[in-house]
Amino acid sequence: MADDIRADAETARAAALALGQASGGERNAALEAIADALEANAERILEANRRDLAAAERLVAEGKLTLALVKRLKVDEQTLHKEIAVGVRSVADQPEPIGRTLMATELDEGLKLYRVSVPIGVIGVIFESRPDAMVQIATLCLKSGNAVLLKGGSEALRTNRVLAEVMRKATRGLPGIPEGWMHLLEAREEVRAILDLHDLIDLVIPRGGNELVQYIVANTKIPVMGHVDGICHVYVDSAADLKKAKRVCLDAKTQYTAACNAAETLLVHREIAEAFLPDMVRILRENGVEVRGDEATRKLGGEAVIAATEADWATEYLDQIVSVKVVNDLESAMDHINRYGSHHTDAIVTEDPSAASGFLQGVDAASVLHNASTRFADGFRYGLGAEVGISTNRLHSRGPVGLEGLVIYKYIVEGEGQTVGEYSGEGARTFTHRPLSETWQPKGPVTSNRKTPGPA
Repeated sequence: MADDIRADAETARAAALALGQASGGERNAALEAIADALEANAERILEANRRDLAAAERLVAEGKLTLALVKRLKVDEQTLHKEIAVGVRSVADQPEPIGRTLMATELDEGLKLYRVSVPIGVIGVIFESRPDAMVQIATLCLKSGNAVLLKGGSEALRTNRVLAEVMRKATRGLPGIPEGWMHLLEAREEVRAILDLHDLIDLVIPRGGNELVQYIVANTKIPVMGHVDGICHVYVDSAADLKKAKRVCLDAKTQYTAACNAAETLLVHREIAEAFLPDMVRILRENGVEVRGDEATRKLGGEAVIAATEADWATEYLDQIVSVKVVNDLESAMDHINRYGSHHTDAIVTEDPSAASGFLQGVDAASVLHNASTRFADGFRYGLGAEVGISTNRLHSRGPVGLEGLVIYKYIVEGEGQTVGEYSGEGARTFTHRPLSETWQPKGPVTSNRKTPGPA
């Protein structure tokens, strides 16, 4: 099996070199072909998903799978046409990520330096449950010129197989799009094999629970981009509009509880707790949410509130459960978030600009929001087209990772025969280091020498 995975990765490496030289028009045409094919094959995809759902529900009944994963697994007609296919076209509509001049400098007369965006190369993505994530990841990689190895969860095996087949067939033979730009891996053992291929895979992105991410980080030399937990907070400040706060808190918790950007903890300023919490607890309970609170919350929320434990503050529920705590002030709220949060997404509800500014600057998270639900922290909603995941890393990319997170850069120097020796010793030339407003342009078509690899 390890030899097969290496062969796939070698094919992906060759494909990445070719795909990175494809024109933006060629890659966009492939994305449009994928969107059309997904819609044309809707019944095949939905039937495969129905079979996955039936199998998953049996596993839930046996206690081997959680309801949160089942929620992420489902694909229906609405999701396929209005979200997945629309998402593919949204990726195609994004600005071209490759070949952008990020910096231009004149080193000396006739000697110019450019920093130009290029694909990362080969990306391995390991994700659980969500078939729509597979399409997002694959199309973002295609748009950004990266080859991709995809390992989905076994619970979505049938759906993922059909989606991968549809996408591969849709792009087969299209100009500039090499065979082998996408590979679907299925066996659990293949994860281990991927992690050993640091010579062929440039980046691993895990999308799953804490256990999965920790395993990957501990077992590979390949750079890893992603997040471990989504322990997100909404803080209701003393200067909050309480009607607004109730809407934001309810949406952040219940709009889609299985999402990593759903709120898991509500923090409430002591000064408005009595006016806010009794009604907020009632609203949450009426919407099927179990409330776990500290002593102050239990006094105000009544017997329906379960006593929170220390573990609750550091728990990602991904379920109809929320922990609630009364805090003394803004600083206490920020201290709590920075201690127990996962640096993912946190929000403040307040009409005080100073408090909002302090929160937005002082909370250490990839996304911070003022008077808005944490559920907005999403690649599509941010206008990125889609996302390969949400990163809490502090290097290269952070937050929802769209196309910009899937490119890196190279330095290009254009000269006229200059040598370093001219710039040292007596009478040496000096560097001008003058910023330029121009962009780097290739001198000829990259397609002239491009080789498109075939199947391995």
